[in-house]
Amino acid sequence: MIFNPEYESMDIEARVKLQFARLKNLTEKLYYHVPFYRGKMEAMGISPRDIRSMADIALLPFTTKDDLRETYPYGLLACPQAEIEEIHMSSGTTGVPVVDAYTRRDIENWEEAMARTLAGAGGSRNDTVQNCYGYGLFTGGLGVHYGAKRLGANIIPMSSGNTQKQLMVMQSFGSTILTGTPSYALFMAEEAEESGINLKKLGLKAGCFGAEPWSENMRREIEERYGIDAYDIYGLTEITGPGVAFECEAKNGLHINEDLFFPEIIDPETGKPLPEGEKGELVFTTLVKEGTPLLRYRTRDVTFLRREICACGRTTIKMNRLFGRTDDMLIIRGINVFPSQIEHALIEIEGTDPHYVIIVDRGSNHLDEVELQVEVKKEFFSDETKRLEVLRSNIETVMKSKLGLAMKVKLVEPKTIERSIGKAKRVIDKRTI
Repeated sequence: MIFNPEYESMDIEARVKLQFARLKNLTEKLYYHVPFYRGKMEAMGISPRDIRSMADIALLPFTTKDDLRETYPYGLLACPQAEIEEIHMSSGTTGVPVVDAYTRRDIENWEEAMARTLAGAGGSRNDTVQNCYGYGLFTGGLGVHYGAKRLGANIIPMSSGNTQKQLMVMQSFGSTILTGTPSYALFMAEEAEESGINLKKLGLKAGCFGAEPWSENMRREIEERYGIDAYDIYGLTEITGPGVAFECEAKNGLHINEDLFFPEIIDPETGKPLPEGEKGELVFTTLVKEGTPLLRYRTRDVTFLRREICACGRTTIKMNRLFGRTDDMLIIRGINVFPSQIEHALIEIEGTDPHYVIIVDRGSNHLDEVELQVEVKKEFFSDETKRLEVLRSNIETVMKSKLGLAMKVKLVEPKTIERSIGKAKRVIDKRTI
């Protein structure tokens, strides 16, 4: 289902004209009303009159998370404070939080973006959305909430945690769409299994999962356990929250809401724009944001963009599912490794569950040592030591082949690795302790 064909299926040339008009308006607004951005532009010797096409966006300055922290709380505000209706902040627990301030129109655009997202998963006014994203300063809960209301669906604002009650509500109210982090969805499935609940016999038909990287392996696991279609959604607090991009029924890349957010891919080292199809760092400009609009925000997420004819009828550009983050990248013995690469490699190995943790430490010889702890499926874990040794050896071989890195693999029993109701913790780097 396409929620808003006028924008989602817009002629590409017409969309470019719309984007440019909005970029010109945004650039002028920031130059004349936000001293932070005026200072950046003047330091680069540019002004709004230098922006004559969408390609000229490359002339504009980047914005980083450090910029947002240094201007906390209202240094990037582009409108009178009295027009701010809502505030959200990053979910991180360390450092100064980043602030996203919303006017009434910003909330309406957020509702629109999230309604498109839920519709991409087949959602309509006839659905009941059980929302397991956390409510509060984190954008996930209210973002989905606003989108479901705009869609006309029934919304159950469960928030995260209280898993037994989640399962009870799912059964009692016939929830049809589940939203939350993929790791929590798997945790709920484990709890349901232990409680004797057959999730496939409930009314669920789809799930919208995000807020953390997840693999095709996790998707298959979720779809098999719930008997649903699982869709990837993408967003970040700095830009607006969830609703920036979403999968349609094709499940072949995430459609970006291009009329609202302009994407670029850059070389993370040089900052130079990369051509379509080439992997690099994802950058976004908020084309219509009024409260705290951002120019060329460096997300640190690694992906690539591609424009293709989609079977769903949308003409918006797609971003590939994330490969990882430039600041999550581990450098181990001179080799660059993303935790998500390890998860992708585990897809090939029968007998493992999508639960793992990477422990990096310095050995007695001062060289990096890596231990990969992987959960083994219940039916595979037995007293047959030889069978487990073959599996362990196989994982080590695959990791060496895929990543070019030797690591020690430790097989652990099901449910040994700590679960999280939020973002799963995949890396323990002891080298910095």
